[in-house]
Amino acid sequence: MARYTGPKSKIARKFGQAIFGDDKSFEKRNYPPGQHGNNRRRGKKSEYAVQLMEKQKAKYTYGILEKQFRNMFDKATRSTGITGEVLLQLCESRLDNVVYRMGIAPSRSGARQLVSHRHITVNGEILNIPSYQVKVGDVIGVREKSKSLAVVTNSLSANSAVYEWMTFNNETKQGTYVSIPQRIQIPETINEQFIVELYSK
Repeated sequence: MARYTGPKSKIARKFGQAIFGDDKSFEKRNYPPGQHGNNRRRGKKSEYAVQLMEKQKAKYTYGILEKQFRNMFDKATRSTGITGEVLLQLCESRLDNVVYRMGIAPSRSGARQLVSHRHITVNGEILNIPSYQVKVGDVIGVREKSKSLAVVTNSLSANSAVYEWMTFNNETKQGTYVSIPQRIQIPETINEQFIVELYSK
């Protein structure tokens, strides 16, 4: 199963944001990686470099590799609406991301693992495809046998985030994907217009 497995703090430092969640190493050294760290002279980035950086940030944030991300962009291009906004909505609708947003897992990679290991159900059926596109009205839950997993209970007890486009019941460990989020509701600091410009070249 293709996914990024390299050093996460290094990537977070590259973008200047803790894009993989809480990271003590990033907090200590929140400057770009490299031999000279903060002292290295960094000239003004070209337009292409800025656009590429934004695309990479989006891919690392959502844990998507290039081919899949490109396919999602093509799908967004064919859809009605603003391409960049639709692209982020498609990223947000991935099953692993929805599991993470509901607080069932502490990170997107953790959510991906829960889905892959058959701990998550969609409309009562076990689904182990992290990239599955969740539809409005779908009910996502933790499989009955997995409800007592420490990673799930710890994550839910530590989670305080509330998102307007989904509901979650801590008792039943089930939630509903109520609506597709609008751009203003998506908390990620990604400039999707740069991604659209990059792919449109």
